[in-house]
Amino acid sequence: MALEFKTRTQVVVEAIRSQILSGQIKAGEPLRQAALAEQLNVSRIPIREALLQLEAEGLVKFEPHKGATATEISPELIDELFELRALLEADLLARSIPLLTENDLNQAEQTLARLDAALQSPDHADLWPTLNTEFHSCLYKATRPQSYEIVGNLNKNADRYIRMHLQLAGGIQKASSEHQRLLDLCRKRDIKGACAELTSHILHAKDEIKQFLMRQANN
Repeated sequence: MALEFKTRTQVVVEAIRSQILSGQIKAGEPLRQAALAEQLNVSRIPIREALLQLEAEGLVKFEPHKGATATEISPELIDELFELRALLEADLLARSIPLLTENDLNQAEQTLARLDAALQSPDHADLWPTLNTEFHSCLYKATRPQSYEIVGNLNKNADRYIRMHLQLAGGIQKASSEHQRLLDLCRKRDIKGACAELTSHILHAKDEIKQFLMRQANN
C-alpha cells in the first residue's frame, strides 16, 4: 500500500483537530498561533492555513480583536446538524438501497466487524468515529454527488458531537446493534424500514448528546 503524502498544513490540521475533538483544547479557548507553531514545530503559515480550514469545518471561529478560538458547544447547533443529517442521509439511503451490490453490503459488514474489534483497541476513541462514518458511507451510493458532499461536511461539523455521543453519552453500547439492524434492512431492500431506522439512529444520538450536556451543566 502506498504511503499517503501529507502536506505540512494537513498534518497541522489533523493535530489541532484532534486536540479540539478530544477536549484537550476546550470550547472557547483561544488558539494562539505562536504557541501552536512552537508546539507543533512549524512556522505560523501552516498554522494560519490550518485554522482557516478548521473554521470551514465549524471547529474554529475567528473574532475581531480576539483571533481564533475553539467553537463553543451549542445545543441549537446540535439540533440543526443532526436534523439535517437525518433528512439528507435518509434521502441518500433511500436512493442508494436499490443500487447497493453484494460487494457494497459485504464491505459494510466488514466495517461493522472492524467497529466491534476497535472496542478492544487502546485507540478506540480515534478508531470508532472514523469507522462509524465509514460504515454509513458504505451504504450511500453517490446518486446525488452534491448531497453526498454536504453530508460529508455535516459529519465533519458534527464530529465533536458524534465523538461525545460515542465516548461519553453511552452511544457505543447502542451503536453496534443499531448498525446491524440498519444493515439487515438494507440487505432486505426494505427502504422504508431502513430509512426509519437510520433517522431514529441519528435523532436518538442528538437527544442523548443534549441530555448529556444538560447533566454536565447541572453538575
